[in-house]
Amino acid sequence: MKVIFLEDVKGKGKKGEIKEVPTGYAQNFLIKKNLAKEATSQTIGELKGKQKAEEKAQAEILAEAKETKKALEDEKTVVSFSEKVGPDGRTFGSITAKKISEELKKQFDITVDKRHIELDHPIRAIGLIEVPVKLHKEVKAEIKLRIDQA
Repeated sequence: MKVIFLEDVKGKGKKGEIKEVPTGYAQNFLIKKNLAKEATSQTIGELKGKQKAEEKAQAEILAEAKETKKALEDEKTVVSFSEKVGPDGRTFGSITAKKISEELKKQFDITVDKRHIELDHPIRAIGLIEVPVKLHKEVKAEIKLRIDQA
C-alpha cells in the first residue's frame, strides 16, 4: 500500500515522502497513529500543492534576507553607540545582541532578530567593530558598529 508520511518514522520514511509499505503495517500502525495517510491521487495532489507553497515561502524568506543583507552592508549603515568608558578603555556597560538589534531598528528601521546576531561575548571595547549576522542559512552579513566614548 502506498502511503504519504505525515511525520518522520524511523527506518521507514520522512515527512512528506510517498512510499510503498505493507498493507497491514499501514492500516494497523501508520494510519491509526496518524503517522501516514493513504496515497490517493487527491492526497498526492494536496501534497504537491503544499510543497509548492512551502518552496514559494522559502524563496520569499531568502529574498527578504538578501534585501536585509544589502541594507546592512551599505556604507551608511553604521550603528552608533555612546558608552561611558573607564580609565582602562573598557566600557562600563556591555553591548549585547539585544542592544544591537534595538539600535538597528531605531536608527535604520532594519529588523534583525537578536538570536541571529552572532556575538561570542558582549562587546566592551570602543572603536569600529564588525559583527556577523546569520540572516538565513544561505545568507550571512556583517553589522558595522561604532562605539564612542560618552
